[in-house]
Amino acid sequence: MGLVDGKVAIVTGVASGIGRASALAFAREGAKVVAADVMVEGGEETVKMIKDAGGEATFVKCDVSKEDDVKALVQVALDTYGKLDCAHNNAGIVGPNGTMTVDYAKADFDKLMSINCTGVFLCMKHEIPAMLTGAGGAIVNTASASGLVATPGNIAYSASKFAVNGMTKTAAAEFGSQGIRVNSICPGFIETPMVAAYLATEEGRAAVCALAPLNRWGQPEEMAEVAVWLASDRASFITAVNMPAEGGMTAV
Repeated sequence: MGLVDGKVAIVTGVASGIGRASALAFAREGAKVVAADVMVEGGEETVKMIKDAGGEATFVKCDVSKEDDVKALVQVALDTYGKLDCAHNNAGIVGPNGTMTVDYAKADFDKLMSINCTGVFLCMKHEIPAMLTGAGGAIVNTASASGLVATPGNIAYSASKFAVNGMTKTAAAEFGSQGIRVNSICPGFIETPMVAAYLATEEGRAAVCALAPLNRWGQPEEMAEVAVWLASDRASFITAVNMPAEGGMTAV
């Protein structure tokens, strides 16, 4: 029996990185996965990986910043598998880095917030009613260590992730009595395409390692394990938590 055996899970941002690792982990632990991304080729590749490993998954092209796309995503889960038990709302972008607040373009701010913040809101807005028609459910949102401490040089990213952590607590408080648990994970620096610039040089890699007591980069699979555990019944008394998964970097 897997951690989420027999459950149906939506995972967004599955084309690469944490989202791909999460989709694979949910499937490995027994869930039927509705895998979503705006990037079709990468998303379909993830679904193929799940099926090749003996799992069950369906790909849906979805821009989480568009409400009609999100509604359709949830409907696919219901139409295909008959219910929705879990969700990992992971899709997100970084935006311009190293840009001080006074120089940050409004267009860049709006784009990042529409995906990282509004996207999580829309997913929860439509996932929760679907879960309420069943026996409840568990939602995990991907926030960031940048949603726990300041991130100089990227005000939009920091704002979006603080917002995710706040929305997580609010939704958890609103629907806990109806059997819905909502938590977030707060990754630090994880080896994904999103942070390719830091990975390009040994100096960049070493500088990031020095930020955390564990003195290394995190792996997407490590974040996936946290997400699946939080969505499982093993974490049945845990809700409204913004869980750091950042090698200790916010402690120093």
